[in-house]
Amino acid sequence: MPPASDVVAIVKAHQITHIRLYDADPHMLKALAGSGIEVTVGVTNEEVLGIGESASAAAAWINKNVAAYMPSTNITAIAVGSEVLTSVPHAAPVLVTAMNNLHKALVAADLNFQVKVSTPQSMDIIPKPFPPSTATFNSSWNSTIYQLLQFLKNTNSYYMLNAYPYYGYTNGNGIFPIDYALFKPLPSVKQIVDPNTLFHYNSMFDAMVDATYYSMDAINFSVIPIVVTETGWPWQGGSNEPDATVENAETFINKLIQRVSNNSGPPSQPTIPINTYIYELFNEDKRPGPISEKNWGLLFTNGTAVFPLSLGGPSQITGNSTAVFCVAKDDASEDKLRDGINWACGQGQANCSAIQSGQPCYLPNNIKNHASYAYNDYYQKMHTVGGTCDFDGTATTTTIDPS
Repeated sequence: MPPASDVVAIVKAHQITHIRLYDADPHMLKALAGSGIEVTVGVTNEEVLGIGESASAAAAWINKNVAAYMPSTNITAIAVGSEVLTSVPHAAPVLVTAMNNLHKALVAADLNFQVKVSTPQSMDIIPKPFPPSTATFNSSWNSTIYQLLQFLKNTNSYYMLNAYPYYGYTNGNGIFPIDYALFKPLPSVKQIVDPNTLFHYNSMFDAMVDATYYSMDAINFSVIPIVVTETGWPWQGGSNEPDATVENAETFINKLIQRVSNNSGPPSQPTIPINTYIYELFNEDKRPGPISEKNWGLLFTNGTAVFPLSLGGPSQITGNSTAVFCVAKDDASEDKLRDGINWACGQGQANCSAIQSGQPCYLPNNIKNHASYAYNDYYQKMHTVGGTCDFDGTATTTTIDPS
């Protein structure tokens, strides 16, 4: 990972205004000071039990991880655990107590109006999410979910939902077309309609959010707003994961951004926008499990995007005609290109991970393409501070995007 100050510079360069941390990393919280970026900090699953069992542990946590950084770091929410009901069920009995303890500590520090407390849950606590109108929470969690929703209502907070159409599609055994998971329009004969409400669902994402609203409604809680705290699509997978591709990830993420940017809600709650966090900023190469688990990152660690991103809204669409790229010359000798790559990827600090075997820019596997990638990565980072596109006469600039 780049140092925290570089991460914040990368986040700003991509015009990202909200960020969720899975913990309360002090380096990140310090680096975010003065940035104006809205930050959600996380209580880790390991910490939930202790905070649920002790009000003083909760107060100490708030003092150390929230109060110490405010107001210069703009902390606006605390995510208590991650999918506690399904991933650490033994902590479920104290989950709401932990949230209450943290909230009381915020009240004592006079921060309760700035900082909301909630807890992200997976879609797995809704056994049958389709059709949305008949969705209900898994009844074995009823008392915990009832207490949780009561807490959110009392404190004017919101429900944190992790919603993954990638899993809804891949675990759905072909029930739904992939275009429905990717926000692509469906032909009229394949429209997805809730038979009870006759609402049309243009995306699985909307249906998942609506299933959650209907599940709350089923236990008489209405209009607690939902914030999607995780969604995304992996851009690389194993041979048994054919849908984890760069193309599908690019489609999903950019169409998700368009969908969320129109500020409307799902069919049952059209006036409540679906604020959404994209999972995730960088790959997690050490994550266990299938190959796709390691490849959800939007950015490489040098700050370049895995695929063209339009995070800043429509004005950010890539492909602007004045962009300049640095590429290998056609007539350059292979030996000199090899030297150039070694320098760019070494001393020049270009990020060359994408041209390693099995990575997205490895093919076509020839020295000229790999040199162009390495040269351009170096040039894009360094030309503003005097880096040149020369590489011992083997490189030249172009306005044609080489990728």
